[in-house]
Amino acid sequence: MSTHYFETQVPLTADPVTVATRLAASGLHDSYVVYETGGTWAYAGGVRAELTLDRTGAVLKQENAPDTVLPWSDKPLHQVSRLLDAVTIPGWRAYGWATFELSYAKDGDLDHVSANRLLHLIVPKAEVRIIAGAAHLRAADQRTMTDLIDTVTADTVSEENTPRPLDVRGLGVDQYQRSVQLAVDSINAGDLHKVILSRVVDVDYDVDLVATYQVGREGNNPARSFLLDLGGIEATGFSPEIVVKVSADGRVVSQPLAGTRALTPDLVVNEKLRNDLFGSAKEVYEHAISVKVGTDELTDVCRPGSIEVPEFMAIKERGTCQHLASQVAGLLADGFATWDAFGAVFPAVTASGVPKVAAYEAIRNFEAESRGLYSGAVLTVDHTGEMDAALVLRSAYRQDGRTWLRAGAGIVGQSTPEREYEETCEKLDSVARYLVPASGGRAG
Repeated sequence: MSTHYFETQVPLTADPVTVATRLAASGLHDSYVVYETGGTWAYAGGVRAELTLDRTGAVLKQENAPDTVLPWSDKPLHQVSRLLDAVTIPGWRAYGWATFELSYAKDGDLDHVSANRLLHLIVPKAEVRIIAGAAHLRAADQRTMTDLIDTVTADTVSEENTPRPLDVRGLGVDQYQRSVQLAVDSINAGDLHKVILSRVVDVDYDVDLVATYQVGREGNNPARSFLLDLGGIEATGFSPEIVVKVSADGRVVSQPLAGTRALTPDLVVNEKLRNDLFGSAKEVYEHAISVKVGTDELTDVCRPGSIEVPEFMAIKERGTCQHLASQVAGLLADGFATWDAFGAVFPAVTASGVPKVAAYEAIRNFEAESRGLYSGAVLTVDHTGEMDAALVLRSAYRQDGRTWLRAGAGIVGQSTPEREYEETCEKLDSVARYLVPASGGRAG
């Protein structure tokens, strides 16, 4: 069997979101990832090669080759990089996810790592990239290619999806506000400067995640969006920021977002909230220290003098929120590669805290359950070293029959429990108002 892909291109008569969700709902593949970045949508379905990482080590499985197993080491991301270098499929591109708990273990420490998988990547059997009104198709065999063409070009009318909004207010108030106050006390005692604390809201009805993605994408303006069913985890989300983007020539970009106010249908109210955001010493401080950490992290892997902040404290509108946003960029130094850049900035400082190690401890102490995919990354990486990793926020999750939402707020010394709880509600609404019930009671 050839390791090359069959390739073709077809024009589109439907919008990219419709095509992407049609592919996801088609049932062609048990495992798939839909990923949107910069006006391009990609669908990756089926498995030609699979790379997984857990506390025992990294494993690469690929067609027509024996499994390659690397035991756990003090540099697990180097193990991931080595195994990807061993993929024999020409022009490969991998898609997948990394959990937040990978941050605890990326330097080899397993003290706070369970048996759950930390990272899962696939090189797909079928790939559709939707760019500028055309679908670029790659398939491992002609049968798969025929199925892709039929699905992409199908003349079907999408069903009308009616959301059933979930009210996220009034849930878990006391527990979350108590955790915020404990974190504020810890910060004012000098234990750390900032921590992001999250809360979980369970969804008590079956949700069609594919339909939720389609409806939610219409109502959000994300930096990245995704829809996936991979490795026992299902999720859909509208990410407000990237963890990191690495180009083939070694340029690295991260995007700290910190500082939040609601985004409403009223332009006058939004302007007032925006002015309040810029005028808040608490929000500006929270943002500034995040940018400082972002530059420090890139210093470890980038050429001296190459680090810059090309955008500082701009306003980005993301769904139901508006945020202070900056970019930090640099060029990889000699001897460093894509996964070094990922490891330097993961997890995003805007989803963990400052300093990170102290923030990890606070998260473990003050949050009721492990994070998993929340505040981890959904990512794509290819044979040239290009990587694009979205921060997993503003998302719905399903695993083992349970569906839930999760959102957090950045806690600093000036934080108040009431305002931070309200911020989590503003963020949760980016997904909660677009949840589409599964038809017939199925878990769609």
